[in-house]
Amino acid sequence: MRGFVFFLSFWITAAGAAQQPEPEALVRRITAEVLQELRADKALQAGDRQKAIRLAEAKILPHVDFMEATRFVMGRAWSRASPAQRERLAAEFRRLLIRTYANAFHGYRGQAMEVLPVRMHPQDTEVTVRNRYVRPGGPPLMVDYAMHKTPEGWKIFDVAVEGISLLMVYRAEFAEQLRRVAIDELIQGLSEKNEARAELR
Repeated sequence: MRGFVFFLSFWITAAGAAQQPEPEALVRRITAEVLQELRADKALQAGDRQKAIRLAEAKILPHVDFMEATRFVMGRAWSRASPAQRERLAAEFRRLLIRTYANAFHGYRGQAMEVLPVRMHPQDTEVTVRNRYVRPGGPPLMVDYAMHKTPEGWKIFDVAVEGISLLMVYRAEFAEQLRRVAIDELIQGLSEKNEARAELR
C-alpha cells in the first residue's frame, strides 16, 4: 500500500482555493488533470501500461527535476561522475522512475487526497507540499512533496510517505552498489533493469 501511495498522491487530490502559493497550486493542477484522464479512461484503470506511461510522461514528468533527484541519490559519487556519466545516470534514473509512477494508475479506485495549505515566504526557494491521503476504513497517511524553485519554475524532486523518502531509499541502494561496482557498471545495471522492465507489456 505504501509504495502505491508514493505515486498515487501525485494525482488524487481535492480542488484548490484561490491565492494558493505557486507550488501548492501546481500540485493541485497536476492532480486535477490526471484525475480527469483516469476517470475517463477505463483502459488506464485496468492497467494499460503503455497508456499509463504516456500519461505520466505528459502530465507528471515535466514537473520533476530528475537531475537534482539523481544528484541526491548518487551522494558523494556524483562529484566523481563525468558530465557524460551524469547525463546517462539521470536518463536511466528517469526511466526507472517513470514506470514506477505509471504503475500507480492501476491501483486507482477513487481514493481522495487532501492538499494542505502551504505556508511560505516570497523569497523561499524550497518548500514541502503536504498532503493527507484518505483511506476508507483506515487512518490517513501523510504524503509530502519536496519542491524547489528552478529557472523553469517549481519542480518536485522527492516524495515521502509517513516520513519515508523515496530518494533516501534509492540513495541507500545506490551506495550499496557503488561499494562493489564503478559508476559505469551502475549505469549499465540500471540500463539492463530498465530494458527488462520495458519488455513487460
